[in-house]
Amino acid sequence: MPTTKALSDFLKEQPQNKIGAVAAFIESHIRENWQEILVKENDRLLKAYAEAGDPAYGTYLNLLLLPVHRQLNEAGLRPEPRLPGNFDISREWGRNPDQSDQERWMWSTLHPTEGPPVGTIVTVTYHDHTRFRIPRQPGIIALTETGQQEIVEVLSRMSADFKQALEFSVEYENYLRSLEQ
Repeated sequence: MPTTKALSDFLKEQPQNKIGAVAAFIESHIRENWQEILVKENDRLLKAYAEAGDPAYGTYLNLLLLPVHRQLNEAGLRPEPRLPGNFDISREWGRNPDQSDQERWMWSTLHPTEGPPVGTIVTVTYHDHTRFRIPRQPGIIALTETGQQEIVEVLSRMSADFKQALEFSVEYENYLRSLEQ
């Protein structure tokens, strides 16, 4: 599943915009591999969904992004947290009342071996809560912001849905409280 070019090639083409180069590399990798992973790992992913539900999407993203992690490591970049990001602070919303077309935004900040972070990669995952299905290619957003508050502010300006959605940990806490009542 190698992409057309290595991350190092993207970085050479855009030396002044590392986060943009990384985003372009990840987008290229996703474009070339997102459906192939679904086909190749179909039985494994369907089994994971049958046994655990939505965590199967995490399995999918791990399979899809593993080569990206290797390239980041070779380029001296470390995502924190690991791509696609911290599920607890991610935000999700949907287009359909039956939750068959959901969108979750998670992010990771990229740190070089030395120096300040180079930016943040936001991974947009489209998925279905009624069955295992990824209706369209995952998306990537590159941000120069690296602080949690700044990231949330920028994403809130980019998307009214993001702004209105709760962090997963808050949403889950509310759900647990509703069960007690």
